[in-house]
Amino acid sequence: MSRIFPRSAAAVTTGLLAAAVIGGVAAAGPATATDNRHGHGSTRHVLLLSVDGLHQADLEWYVAQYPDSALARLVRRGTEFTRAQTPVPSDSFPGLIAQVTGGNPATTGIYYDDTYNSQLLPAGTTSCAGVKAGTEVNYTEGLDRDPTSIDAGAHLPGLPGGILALTATPQTLINPALLPVDPTTCMPVYPHSYLKVNTVFEVARAAGLRTAWSDKHPAYEIVNGPSGTGVQDLFTPEINSTAIGFASGDWTKDNAATQQYDSYKLQAVLNEIDGYDHSRTTKVGTPAIFGMNFQTVSTAEKLPRSDGLTGGYLPGGVTPGPLLARALGYVDASVATIVEEIQRRGLTGSTTVILSAKHGQSPTDPADLTRVADGPIIDGLNAAWAAGHPGAAPLVAFAVDDDVLQFWLSDTSAAATAFARTFLLTHPAAGKTIDGTPTTLPASGLTAVYAGDGAAAFFGTRPGDPRHPDVVGVVTHGVVFTGGTGKIAEHGGSDPQDRDVALVVSGAGVEHHEVDGHRVETTQIAPTILALLGLDPDALRAVRIEHTRALPLR
Repeated sequence: MSRIFPRSAAAVTTGLLAAAVIGGVAAAGPATATDNRHGHGSTRHVLLLSVDGLHQADLEWYVAQYPDSALARLVRRGTEFTRAQTPVPSDSFPGLIAQVTGGNPATTGIYYDDTYNSQLLPAGTTSCAGVKAGTEVNYTEGLDRDPTSIDAGAHLPGLPGGILALTATPQTLINPALLPVDPTTCMPVYPHSYLKVNTVFEVARAAGLRTAWSDKHPAYEIVNGPSGTGVQDLFTPEINSTAIGFASGDWTKDNAATQQYDSYKLQAVLNEIDGYDHSRTTKVGTPAIFGMNFQTVSTAEKLPRSDGLTGGYLPGGVTPGPLLARALGYVDASVATIVEEIQRRGLTGSTTVILSAKHGQSPTDPADLTRVADGPIIDGLNAAWAAGHPGAAPLVAFAVDDDVLQFWLSDTSAAATAFARTFLLTHPAAGKTIDGTPTTLPASGLTAVYAGDGAAAFFGTRPGDPRHPDVVGVVTHGVVFTGGTGKIAEHGGSDPQDRDVALVVSGAGVEHHEVDGHRVETTQIAPTILALLGLDPDALRAVRIEHTRALPLR
C-alpha cells in the first residue's frame, strides 16, 4: 500500500496446516435475492470465514482438482454463489464492514483503513479551539501501542505462542494519541465510533447472544460498532509485527510465517467451537456469531517468491502457482479441522458456515503486471498546481494508492478538482513490467478519473461528504502503484479480479446443494447471518438504508 501525507516518495507497505501446531491442535450490480424473512429454524451458530484474496475462480479450480477436499464438501453441502462481488474500494476494511453491516462505503463511512477526513482534527490535539480541521484517519497497525510486537504492546510472555492470552478488548492496545480528534468533543475517535452504522454483532448482543471475531490488527475493533461493545471476544494479533522466528520482517513477508500467524486465529476459533473464550481459559459457550480472517492466500498471491516457491499464478492467470496452491491447501486443511471440531462437539445440525473474502487480488496473469511509482505523479500534480497558485498548500493533502488511485485535496473547489482530473488524464506515467522492463502508460496508468462531485457520485454519496476521496482513479488492468518490487498483485480498486470473490453458505439452514448464478454482493452476508439466527435483518441500519436483501438459501 502506498500512503502519502502530505508529500513524499511512494512507499511500499507491504507447508500445510501441520506446519503450525498450537496448543496441541493442528494448525456491484443490482443484487437478486430473497426478501428479508427471518427464522431458519435449526441454526444457532453462524461461523464466518473470510479468506482474503479467494477468487471464485480459485475455489472452482481447487474443488475441481481436489473433489474430496473440505472445500469441495462445503460446496456440495451448501449454496455456492458464483457471481459474488465485494464493494468498491475492494480493501480489507470496507470489505469486512460490508459483511458485518450490510452496507457499502457511502452508508458505512468506511472507504479504506487509512483515509482523510476534512472535518476531524489532527491526532494529538488536546485543545481544539481554533485548530484547523482536516487530518489523516489511520486505522492500521500504526495505531498499536507497539506495532513491532504481535501482541501490539500487551507485553505477554512466551511470544509468539503465548499470543492466545491476548486481551479480548483490543481497543486497550490502541494508542489514543494517534487517533484523529472530534472537534465537538475534543476526544479521540476510535475505529468503532467512526463507523456510521451498527453491526451484526451488536444486533446479536441485544438479543442476548454471544459474539466473537478474530482479525489482523487491534484497529479491527471497528466491528464492535458504534456501541463499542458488539464483540465480546475479539482476538486481534498484529499481523504487521516482527515475525518471530522468521528472517523476513513481518508475518506477511513470508508465506510460511503467514500460515503460522493464521493458525493462532484458527486455534482461537477451535477454542470457541469447544465453548471456551479464545484463550481457552473460561467456559462461555459457543458463540452465535463468530469467525476469522485468513491472510495466507492473500500473501501467496502478492509475494513474488517465498519459501523457495514462486508466488501468484502461472502464465495465463488461471492456474495457481506452487506457493498459492500450497496456501489454498493450508486453508482447506484449516476448514477440515474446523468442520471436524464442529462435528466432534455435536454442533453440525445447528451451525452454518459462510465462506467468502474481503477482497480478491489483481492481476492474476503475471504478464499483465505494471508497477508504477505514484510519488512522481503526486509531485507532478502538486508542482503544476503550485505554478499557477504561488504560495498555496500542496494540492494533494493525502493519498493512498494500491491498484486504485485515491487523493484527498487541500482545495476541494470545482476548479481544483477539475485541475487534478485533467492533469491525471494527460500525464504519462513511468512503469515497469514484472521483469523490470521500462514502459510508459498514458493518463497516469488510469482508464477513468472521477473528481469532486464526480467522485461523490462514483461512490454514491453526497457532494461535500468529508470522508470519500476527492479524486479517484480507475486503474488500467494490471497497474499496481508501488515504487518497489515486493508484490506482484494488489487490491483496493474496482477491477473484477479485485471484486469477484467466493461465497458459499453451507450447513444448517441450507436445505440442499445449489449453484446460484445471480449477481449478489458480499453486503448480503450481514442480513443472511441474522436471518439464519432468526433475528430481524432490518435491525441493521445499513440494511434499511440500502434495502440489502438476505441471500437466497431456499
